[in-house]
Amino acid sequence: STAAVIFWQWANQSFNALVNYTNRNAKSTVTPGVITFSYCTATSAALITALGLKKFLAKRGGSLVQRLVPLAAVYAAQCVNVPLMRQNELKHGLSLIDEKDVERGKSKLAAVKAIGLVVFSRNVIATPSMLFTPILMEYFEKQHWFRKNRSYLNTLFQVFFSALFLLPMVPIGCALFPQKNTIKTCTLEKYEPTAFAGLRMSAASMPGKLYFNKGL
Repeated sequence: STAAVIFWQWANQSFNALVNYTNRNAKSTVTPGVITFSYCTATSAALITALGLKKFLAKRGGSLVQRLVPLAAVYAAQCVNVPLMRQNELKHGLSLIDEKDVERGKSKLAAVKAIGLVVFSRNVIATPSMLFTPILMEYFEKQHWFRKNRSYLNTLFQVFFSALFLLPMVPIGCALFPQKNTIKTCTLEKYEPTAFAGLRMSAASMPGKLYFNKGL
């Protein structure tokens, strides 16, 4: 139902806002105003996507396609929530360190890379449970024994399959890309010449690559 879509997308984005805040780069400051704006924007993006697709597919798509609407909503929300929650990194750049953990400057390009990797990882984590659970539920709901006991089996099966797919995907998704990620100085020279010039002035030798904290 529409009410269920609104409630669960709101609940999910409330949880995601907390996760994004606690797993940001530790050196990034996030004000209450930024948190509130990010939370409201991501929730709105999820609701617009979910309700829009729900209405669009009501007469055009089958029941299985409609079951995948929440997955599209989660994708949309993650693409909004994470960048907004970490917008200070996009504005001011991420700290770059060398192999000796000495800070060598900041890079907005590194922030873009870090946030892109995090968004991709989050969507990878969510995909199996939100893709395969609806497919399995579509199959079971056609079985006589399931329909006969649907009142309690429906919730039980959904929770079980969601946990089955989600729990192993959390460590897998977090391990897709190194926490201490890298960016080549030649890439900075090409796409962020200002940051590269600052690096060049601050040190006698230029390392081949620098490191930054990707966040989770």
